[in-house]
Amino acid sequence: MSDDKAIWPPIDPISAGLHGRCPRCGEGKLFSSFLTVGKRCYNCGLDYSFADAGDGPAVFVILIIGFIVVGLALWMEVTLSPPLWLHFILWIPLALVLCLTALRLIKGVLITLQYSKKAAEGRLDSGQ
Repeated sequence: MSDDKAIWPPIDPISAGLHGRCPRCGEGKLFSSFLTVGKRCYNCGLDYSFADAGDGPAVFVILIIGFIVVGLALWMEVTLSPPLWLHFILWIPLALVLCLTALRLIKGVLITLQYSKKAAEGRLDSGQ
């Protein structure tokens, strides 16, 4: 990340990430497609090469959505005892929709937080 020469008003990184907006100006699009981060902001020119969410969004999605879907499926099984085909019809589409939606939201939030906190790859100090 390069130092910003212009003065940009502070934006809320959570709100910008949830809306898929640029972490610096809050106006440009962060994503060029559904989960692909763009090359740069068309509004302020911020280079998105710093953006690397890694596996963080996937871990959060697996834990959160897995807890919700498995909990609901267990509750339904204990209270109603539906046939197995009904579980498949209900829970597989629900899990897919929730996972894809949450993955984009969480990825956007993690990238905007990475920018606002100036998080970068760790480097060793040579001591010179």
